[in-house]
Amino acid sequence: MGSKRLRRTLVAVVMIFLMITTVIFMLNWELVEEKLGGKTTTEEVTAEVEETATDKKQIGDDLSAFLQDETFFDAETQYKSIETYSGRSVSFIMSSVAKDLRIMFLDSSGELVTGTPFSVNIQELGEYTDEDEDGIIYIDELRAGEYSVSMNEIDGYRVPNTVTSIKVKQEIEYRVLDSVEYMMLTERDVDADEEDTEEKGAMQDADGSENTEFLSAGSDNTVGIDVSKWNETIEWEAVAEAGVDFAIIRCGYRGSSSGSLIIDPMYEENIEGAIEAGIPVGVYFFTQAVNEIEAIEEASMVINLIRDYDVDYPVFLDSESAGGSGRADDLDADERTTIHKAFLETITSAGYATGIYGSTNWLEKQVDMDELSDYRTWLAEYTDVPSYDEYYHMWQYTSKGSIDGISTNVDLNICYMNIDTSIDHSSSAGGYSGVVSGDTGNVPTTDEE
Repeated sequence: MGSKRLRRTLVAVVMIFLMITTVIFMLNWELVEEKLGGKTTTEEVTAEVEETATDKKQIGDDLSAFLQDETFFDAETQYKSIETYSGRSVSFIMSSVAKDLRIMFLDSSGELVTGTPFSVNIQELGEYTDEDEDGIIYIDELRAGEYSVSMNEIDGYRVPNTVTSIKVKQEIEYRVLDSVEYMMLTERDVDADEEDTEEKGAMQDADGSENTEFLSAGSDNTVGIDVSKWNETIEWEAVAEAGVDFAIIRCGYRGSSSGSLIIDPMYEENIEGAIEAGIPVGVYFFTQAVNEIEAIEEASMVINLIRDYDVDYPVFLDSESAGGSGRADDLDADERTTIHKAFLETITSAGYATGIYGSTNWLEKQVDMDELSDYRTWLAEYTDVPSYDEYYHMWQYTSKGSIDGISTNVDLNICYMNIDTSIDHSSSAGGYSGVVSGDTGNVPTTDEE
């Protein structure tokens, strides 16, 4: 009996255990099914729904969110602005001086796009193409009025789908062109040997009596130098220690062959080095402009290059030959004078003092100085005593000077103007006032010296 009772007890325990296990198993069936891979969790279902909704262009609970997606209806959206896209996007800007129109094609970083024949349609005029693929279309001899311009589509680029209007004026205004920076090149972009052919007329007029000594030491003279890339790398601290009172620095030139606006490759290094060494500066630009519009472009380039620097001395226009074959060498005196005046007036309108540079023979025969008497004159004559009969404000007396810190011969000059160097003339400090303190506009003629 004892053994039978024990067996019954064991069977009862096993049955109870199986019942309990079955109940627990049933209560946790969903969890077991998930562990065995047979069921998807609520979270996974939700994720799948959201993913599907995203594919359907629904964002969150906003059923109209697809309207915010520019590519919902068309894979390729229309180009809207230069800021929206990068890479192959191109836009254009326009400028006009008088009876002309310049259209410049820019990429998303604001650089000219070259090497592509972009074209535009101008209302009432028709289609114009950038045939030389320099990124610029220039049209002159236009009637004054308002013109609507649109850009044609071209393979490989997104172009603006808008029509832009510009007003072409009848009369020239002597004002700085904001768009000139897109026309400025470096010598890496051109054949400098062919473009930079400035010829010093004063060397042809020299009689051998010039004083090549630096006249500042121990004298009351205000003596300075003028420099360009031809003077190579300059040690400006040594120049300052040598007693140089000022420096006139070439900022650029117009190419005598192509007419391109080109920055002197040493300009930035020279103007920053001189200012850092405590030497007051002015600038000059070698012109090859053949009309007033080009003269305004040249003046605009100069202002663009100098506005961030403290330029105390005037801006001078270098009026010389380009070796006889320059694009402006065949101008007559009246034409050249009118063109020079456009440059000088544009510089003046920007608030800077300005003037003209040339040799005695050039100033007497190649320009009408009576028409340019309102501006300063920088005379180049390599003699002991100048023969120039008119008034002048600065005299370049030799091209054979020697100064510590400069490895080449250097031009030496005497300045007769009273220049206030205590004022910061950079744009960040308010710009140039246009007034040269104490300047009477003239120096005594040779007979009065």
